[in-house]
Amino acid sequence: MAAVAQCVRGALRPRLPLLSVALRTSPRLLCAATQQKNTGQNLEEDHSQSQNEQKVEPSSAEKLLAEEKAKLEEQLKEVTEKYKRALADAENVRQRSQKLVEEAKLYGIQSFCKDLLEVADILEKATESVPKEEIKDENPHLKSLYEGLVMTEMQIQKVFKKHGLLRLNPVGAKFDPYEHEALFHTAAEGQEPGTIALVSKIGYKLHGRTLRPALVGVVKDA
Repeated sequence: MAAVAQCVRGALRPRLPLLSVALRTSPRLLCAATQQKNTGQNLEEDHSQSQNEQKVEPSSAEKLLAEEKAKLEEQLKEVTEKYKRALADAENVRQRSQKLVEEAKLYGIQSFCKDLLEVADILEKATESVPKEEIKDENPHLKSLYEGLVMTEMQIQKVFKKHGLLRLNPVGAKFDPYEHEALFHTAAEGQEPGTIALVSKIGYKLHGRTLRPALVGVVKDA
């Protein structure tokens, strides 16, 4: 037995230095492992921190984009309103221009018509001045002259009517300051006050617009 124990000790003795070396180097290995572990934890923390930063950064970017979107939408709204106002102004200008053109077509001849009214007045006075009892076959020259005047007056009235110029002979009508001009007031039995008793001069309207008011005498209150 003693011989066996001796043999075992002899066999282990050469390996004792190796165990001692392993024991001496094991703390270094432990430190290295600890450092690697700490390094891994630090890397994980850095990685999680970078992820958090990345999560924060998109939210701020989204905020900036939302603000920029709101600004662009406001600008688009303003531009759209300006565009609509410009269209409305252009349409108003077009309508006014069209109206002016139409009025120029309708009333562009009013100066010429006013001049012709004087001719019509002269013809009317001429026919009225001829004594009706003198218009006989025994007086053919006067009769022919009178008939010629009447035909001329009728023809000029047809021309007036063709171009929208109508007579205003408002005897018995209610006085209208837009169509009539009162020269005097007179008493008239059986007529309502404010009505027209006498027309001193015929008036005219061009396409519904008073070109020359009729000169009238108005019945006054009793």
